[in-house]
Amino acid sequence: MLWRHVLRRSALGVFTLFLISLIIFFATNVLPGDAARAILGRSATPEAVAMLKSQLGMDRPLSVQYLAWMGGILHLDMGMSFISRGPVWDIVAPRLMNTLLLLAATSLVALPVSFVIGTVMAIKPGRLFDNAMNGFLIGTAGIPEFVIAIILVLLLSTQVFHLLPSTALVPPGQSVLENPQVLVLPVLTLTFAVMPYLGRLIRASLMDALASEYVVTARLKGLSPRLVLLRHAMRNSLVPSIQAAALTLAYILGGAVVVEFIFQYPGLGSALQSAVAQRDVFVIQAIVLIFAFGYIAFNMVADILTILMTPRLRS
Repeated sequence: MLWRHVLRRSALGVFTLFLISLIIFFATNVLPGDAARAILGRSATPEAVAMLKSQLGMDRPLSVQYLAWMGGILHLDMGMSFISRGPVWDIVAPRLMNTLLLLAATSLVALPVSFVIGTVMAIKPGRLFDNAMNGFLIGTAGIPEFVIAIILVLLLSTQVFHLLPSTALVPPGQSVLENPQVLVLPVLTLTFAVMPYLGRLIRASLMDALASEYVVTARLKGLSPRLVLLRHAMRNSLVPSIQAAALTLAYILGGAVVVEFIFQYPGLGSALQSAVAQRDVFVIQAIVLIFAFGYIAFNMVADILTILMTPRLRS
């Protein structure tokens, strides 16, 4: 039953990714401007522009271009960059590792902190901590990522507390791990961006579990509050938390575009900004397709974990 669901869910994910690839390809090809003229400059002659389009295959029908692009993707060939004239994968691969590092670091901070805060709020509802933290989370939820980033820079990278670098300027060829301080501000920004949603959802799901009949029955049997919380309430409240965590990871992956641009972090987000400005179409397509794959993969893993933790769904 589980393998059948995994196969069905994987097939649906592949089909969804195929539809997204269609949208990505045709949307990038109808963007305003001419990629060939952007490469050669405004002073280029029409003959030179036409010759470059022929060399890049941009004069062929869009359907033929799409099939050629998808054939390359299936062979792990994302095409050649219009700007650097090198393989797109050579540009994307190191940026992808930096973005995954940022995603992992943010997850290691945001998920446990949100879980602890939501759990404490649910255990003692209406108390001082619950009211204060609930007001803080609601107030923080309406603040965009770039505003959070600016506030953190003003607090931690200026004369107030000059503790961290305001930008993540990493020399070419150097790993972000060689200077981990550049990760702190982007991680804090993304943590404050996702913590309101995840913390309040964990609080709500755990409070529903604590008010359920099976928890009341466990208390009437004389079980200790800790045992009731860990074995009954928390275990059954994890299912919506897993779904929320998947959405949070997908949000972090997408929110990295803004955060990386603000802090000049060398990840996929800043690479996407540069590719859009330079109209480097193959780089844009590759990065957006990676984002889409990550979103689908996170949700598929969350669905499988939900089935594993829900006996009724397993049967």
